[in-house]
Amino acid sequence: MDDSELVTAADVRLMQALAQRVTAVRPDLVNSDASYGELAWNWGKGHGCEGESWLRRLWFSGTDLVAWGWARLPHRVRLSDGSVKDVTSAYLGYQVHPGHSELVDEVIEWYDGVTVGVERTVMPSAADEFALRRWAAHGYESDPAALGDTGSWTQLNERDLTDLEQPVLPDGFRFRTADEAGPRAAVRAHVDAWAPSTYTAEAYEGVRRTPPYRGDLHVLVEAPDGTMAASTIMWLDEANRTAEFEPVGTHPDHRRRGLGRAMLLHGMHLAREAGARHMTVACLGAPGHPEARGLYYSVGFRELSRDAPLIKSGGRDT
Repeated sequence: MDDSELVTAADVRLMQALAQRVTAVRPDLVNSDASYGELAWNWGKGHGCEGESWLRRLWFSGTDLVAWGWARLPHRVRLSDGSVKDVTSAYLGYQVHPGHSELVDEVIEWYDGVTVGVERTVMPSAADEFALRRWAAHGYESDPAALGDTGSWTQLNERDLTDLEQPVLPDGFRFRTADEAGPRAAVRAHVDAWAPSTYTAEAYEGVRRTPPYRGDLHVLVEAPDGTMAASTIMWLDEANRTAEFEPVGTHPDHRRRGLGRAMLLHGMHLAREAGARHMTVACLGAPGHPEARGLYYSVGFRELSRDAPLIKSGGRDT
C-alpha cells in the first residue's frame, strides 16, 4: 500500500489513526491539515470536486501507518459565485510519527518526485526541528509571502473544558444542530459565512459520511428571521477525549454581535457532555488576521503550536 495512488476514504481512516497516536504523545507535532478533525473536514468536503488532483503515499511499520504524504496537485475549482479559480502550485499535507522521523526524507523525496517543475509548498510544525532541517536540506525555504503581516500560516490553539462560561445569545437568536435544521440550512450557513466557497450540497454529504461527523455536534445559530447566522462543526476524538472546531464561520450581516463567542461556548458544553476534556481550534496566525485569534482567546484558547510555511520553486529541480 505504499505506492502513489489517489487518496481514498480508507486512507483517511488510517491517517486519522496516526493523528490520534501522535496527538497522544506530541500534539505540538501534528502538522497543518493532519489533525483528526481537519483530515475528516478536508476529505469530506473536497474529494468529490478535487479528489482527482489528490495523490498520496503511505509508509507502514508492520500493520501500523507511521507516515503519509497527501499532495494537492495543480487543479481548477469552481466557486459558489460562479467564478473559476486555477490553483497552479502544489501543496503537501503530511505526518510522520516521531518514532519514525527518519522517514521525513522519504516523504520529501516522494513529494518532489510527483511535483517536478511545479512550485510547491508545505507547512511543517514549527516545533519539529528535525523535519525543518531536512526540508531545508532538500532546498525548501521560508515562504516570505506566507510569513508576511497577512500571511497564510496556521496557529493551533487549545484549552481544557473546565470552568466553561454559559453562552448568551442576543434576543430572538437560538442554537440549532444540523440534525434539527437539516442539510439545506447547514450548507447555506457555511456558504454565507465563507463566500465565495467551493461548498455544495454534495460536499456536505461527503462531510456527513466521514467519521467522526455527528449532526448533534454540528451547531448553528438561527436568527429571528430564520437565517442561519453562524455555524461550526466539532470533531470528537474519543481516544484522546479531545474535540476540534473546524470550520467556524459567521454570516457577514451578523458579525460583531457575539454570536461566534456564544456558539463556541455552547459547542464546548456539548463537547464536554459527549466525553471531551480538551478542545482545539486553528486560526490564521499572522498579525494581519487578528479577528479569529481574538475570538478564540476570548473564550480561553491559547496557542499550542504553529506552522512554518516553506516553499520551493519548480526551477529548483533543474
